[in-house]
Amino acid sequence: MQISKRMDLLQPSPTIAISNLARDLKAEGKDIISLSAGEPDFNTPKEVIDSAYEAALEGQTKYAATTGILPLREAIKNKMKKDNNLDYSVDEIFVGSGAKQVLFNIFLAILNPGDEVIIPSPYWVSYIDQVKFAEGTPVVAKTTSKTNYKLTPEILDNHVTDKTKILILNSPNNPTGVIYSKDELKALADYLEEKDIIVVSDEIYEVLVYEGKHYSIAEMSEKMKQNTVVVNGVSKSHAMTGWRIGYACGDKSLIKAMSKLQSQSVSSVTTPAQFAAIKAYNLEETYLKDYNETFKNRRDNAYKEIQKIPYITCVEPTGAFYLFPEVKELVEKCNFENVDAFVEALLKEKHIALVPGSAFGSQDNIRISYALSEDKFNEAMRRLKEFVEEHSNN
Repeated sequence: MQISKRMDLLQPSPTIAISNLARDLKAEGKDIISLSAGEPDFNTPKEVIDSAYEAALEGQTKYAATTGILPLREAIKNKMKKDNNLDYSVDEIFVGSGAKQVLFNIFLAILNPGDEVIIPSPYWVSYIDQVKFAEGTPVVAKTTSKTNYKLTPEILDNHVTDKTKILILNSPNNPTGVIYSKDELKALADYLEEKDIIVVSDEIYEVLVYEGKHYSIAEMSEKMKQNTVVVNGVSKSHAMTGWRIGYACGDKSLIKAMSKLQSQSVSSVTTPAQFAAIKAYNLEETYLKDYNETFKNRRDNAYKEIQKIPYITCVEPTGAFYLFPEVKELVEKCNFENVDAFVEALLKEKHIALVPGSAFGSQDNIRISYALSEDKFNEAMRRLKEFVEEHSNN
């Protein structure tokens, strides 16, 4: 069968590909430790599961409103006011099948052929392909460890042209784990207020902040709120990756356009899952406090352990659940041609799955997820150190 040329614009997600290979090896009986997955390792809270079950028993199994059921949009409205000091009407809120689909809908709804989208690197793996598929032009703004992998007004200014339509901002960041401070966001906002640029603010890791506080760039001024689309969801905050509930808050005209698009694709988000999300946003505050504390402890342990590996440098993550160490010297010492070859050999020989930085636009890094128990993580680091010792002595 002849496939559309449009599909040539897309590449399989590297993170999913690594995870699938690790699962295949595990099925063969190999003791795989996966440091590649971008999801928590524990189950959705029982109260949330029960709420979906009860909703289904009560007949909430039909098509839902295209933009999301009203009670969920009201719950999101309340969450945004309480947690982010942002006022949105329910008509400014869109619910989609996970934040990934929400982002896709945003790009399809906004971009015209040739519109440029500034994407700071390192970046989440799907931004580039989604923008290309929407006929936009990705413009990569490279950041380094010198700025803690954060975009500055100076770096941004070097990439803005008269074709710039969107800036994607991701804080807390995947893959680096860094977060933008209020002052850093204000500096970007001051620059952006002079430009007619839409900011797509991906805040899916919002609750996983270990130092300081999470801020949205939409909070910086009323004008920034008008020019920003905030994207979030329950996947990372409530261990609900498989439920596929994400949302966007933004201009009514954009929400209307996204709704039109959704009406011709998935129609609506799974109804019982939406009731589960309502419950998630109404859990006791102690749930998120304990959740955050668990990951903070894991972050502390992971950062301590990675520093025991020779030839590695790593910016300390302050959010999300990733390390993003620079490993160029390590790869050279171990006599590998590049990071991708190093990662493949590590999986085959020591059964540790992680993701090469090339997937995120950084050839000299690897992404390590610490969304697993400290014991498993420490065992993975023991194997990694053993692997380095074996190859660097050759």
